[in-house]
Amino acid sequence: MVTTLTSGAYAYQVAEGWGKLPQGWGYKEAAAVGVDAKDNVYVFNRGEHPVIVFDREGNFLRSWGEGVYPRAHGVTMGPDDTIYLTDDEDHTVRKCTLDGKVLMTLGTSGKPAPFFSGHPFNRCTHVAISPVTNDLYVSDGYGNSRVHKYSPDGKLLFSWGGPGTEPGQFNIVHNISCDKDGYVYVADRENHRVQVFDADGKYETQWVNMAKPCGLYIAPDSQLCYIGELGAAIAPNMGAPGIGPRVSVYNLQGEVLARLGDSGPGEEPGRFIAPHGIALDSRGDIYVGEVSWTNTGQYEDPPRELRSLQKLVKVG
Repeated sequence: MVTTLTSGAYAYQVAEGWGKLPQGWGYKEAAAVGVDAKDNVYVFNRGEHPVIVFDREGNFLRSWGEGVYPRAHGVTMGPDDTIYLTDDEDHTVRKCTLDGKVLMTLGTSGKPAPFFSGHPFNRCTHVAISPVTNDLYVSDGYGNSRVHKYSPDGKLLFSWGGPGTEPGQFNIVHNISCDKDGYVYVADRENHRVQVFDADGKYETQWVNMAKPCGLYIAPDSQLCYIGELGAAIAPNMGAPGIGPRVSVYNLQGEVLARLGDSGPGEEPGRFIAPHGIALDSRGDIYVGEVSWTNTGQYEDPPRELRSLQKLVKVG
């Protein structure tokens, strides 16, 4: 039986079991997902094989990054067949070729900046690339409340932010993306909002009707933003619908166009446990990586690896 998610004008079929891993392999959990120009899918995960690559049909192609990435967090596809991998436990961003050769590293491996010092990095989370200038924006992170802007060759230009709940302040800078005009969108997770800035870090506006935004993806040449929401439930209301976990579709004016899978947490196809990373391919299919081990699996008796990757195939 095919599971279909429908919300407003948006409909997707769940490609159940997508992504055929080699015998004995697992993800532990899929923290982030990226898609290249050929629609190959890069799953940045916390298992023994950090980067696992599939074709769009889910056939295994290769893996790389073994022994290099202690805790996968973010994937950003760069220009000229490059990929940026953000490792929050290693406190680095690595720019790589699509087969894993490291071309540039931001930050010092294993050496965090002082806690909440404002300097890069303390548990950085993600990278955005301006399609206008190719400048880099790094969200930083769990042990900081800053966004750092870099030139394409890795020179730190400036930073902004600080801990708090006011406009321009952050409470876990968890993800970041740019639209086609170079505006910067920041998933301010524990403040339950996305904040929007211009290329110079000037605050523009915020979107507030969401439940712990984690994944953030703005499709190239699109006026849509896809947000993976971790969910706002706590023990007394666990399982309540309407507060995530879910995938939401917004336009760039901050209006909600669709809520997908918003019926409470679950392992059934089309429901979510902990959306964390999100990406789209050229056909508009959605790939959702979930930190289901961190959120749920490690607390099971006995602990177990739960489903942490779903593909939603666009209908129509």
